[in-house]
Amino acid sequence: MPSPSSLTVAVIGAGVAGLVAGRELQRAGHRVTIFEKQNQLGGTWVYDPRVESDLLSLDPDRGIIHSSVYSSLRTNFPRHVMGFSDFSFTKIYEDSRTFPSHEEVLRFLNDFAQNFGIIELTRFSTEVVGVELRGNEWIVESRTGELIQEEVFEAVVVCNGHHTEPRVASFPGIEKWPGMQIHSHNYRDPEPFRDQIVVLIGAGPSAMDTSREIAEVAKEVHVSTRSTSLLSKLATFAKLRKHSEIDYVDETGRVAFKDGSSVQADIIFHCTGYRYKFPFLKTNKIVTVEDNRVGPFYKHVFPPELAPTLSFMGIPYGITGFPVMELQAKWISLVLSGQLFLPSKETMMADTEDYYKSLEQQGIPLRRTHSLYATKFDYPDWLANQVGVPPIDELIKKIYAQLFAILFSSEVGQFREWDVDSWIRTRI
Repeated sequence: MPSPSSLTVAVIGAGVAGLVAGRELQRAGHRVTIFEKQNQLGGTWVYDPRVESDLLSLDPDRGIIHSSVYSSLRTNFPRHVMGFSDFSFTKIYEDSRTFPSHEEVLRFLNDFAQNFGIIELTRFSTEVVGVELRGNEWIVESRTGELIQEEVFEAVVVCNGHHTEPRVASFPGIEKWPGMQIHSHNYRDPEPFRDQIVVLIGAGPSAMDTSREIAEVAKEVHVSTRSTSLLSKLATFAKLRKHSEIDYVDETGRVAFKDGSSVQADIIFHCTGYRYKFPFLKTNKIVTVEDNRVGPFYKHVFPPELAPTLSFMGIPYGITGFPVMELQAKWISLVLSGQLFLPSKETMMADTEDYYKSLEQQGIPLRRTHSLYATKFDYPDWLANQVGVPPIDELIKKIYAQLFAILFSSEVGQFREWDVDSWIRTRI
């Protein structure tokens, strides 16, 4: 094996991905600078009570709030699967619950960063506003207050998260609909919905949680989604009404659904997910985002044309992210140090195109390109094989499988009452 190379590497973002990237890059001998636009680490896990001036987050001139965390948010995964291979989330800081609060996750991330010396690598309150390849060097332009500076790096790892730029539902009449509209990115607590008739669009875990929370204060909550299985879980909540997708809305405030029903609503609440966005990245359209497909990316990480010196972390979703991002970080670090080698540009592109074709043949839309729901642990196990570490622990896989079995068989929110420790003891 050749002697490891030591590169200067810029990491953009100090959330989960950026922190574990910094740890692995430093371990591999690279000289790391982490850029974080907030004044603290944690990324999306940093609760910010402020909301954006445009509640749909469509105005390009709005002041952007990074985090989408709401006050009562708890994790969707048990802490057992949210740690790293050598730094588990079993320690109780202040919240002993199996599915803890966002504050507890942030305490864990701060502990992780302090333990591995990541804070010393990080420039806080420093926003990256430009990343561009010039020759064989990456020019990173950053802004700290009024100071703007350019620096040269040999590699860049993008870890800017993907829960900041909302996706908003679209249907006929929306431009003339007179009521209030808000995206869940700007939801913090249910008080703005008090005594209102609300139409909530979406069926993800956060949509289900917030629908129940809003129902405590709203006059009525009408949930619109294509997912009949999740709708059935709302049956026990008196103020919640179930509907199909929205057909159209009009200037009278009416919201008409495809099932033939309609309601006069005060608020449309978009719990419709997020878009990937990299406003600082200048690649002459080598890396693009089309209907939430970012790429072309080899294995969701490397753009073949710019590999290995440009890489991305945290793009895939659908299984617990912490272990996956750790494996991505190990892979990137070893490739940059010359201890592992990527296939040729042509081979990576062909592999990526084959993956895209397989998705198309299965009828999977572009926006699901980075979903790991169907393949589950195939991807992280592939990464583990690449970097020469054991695959994801079988216990984690079993916890994950049991979690989803409970999620789809219980009423909304009840999965967080699962006593994982007792379940584990019965299987040892």
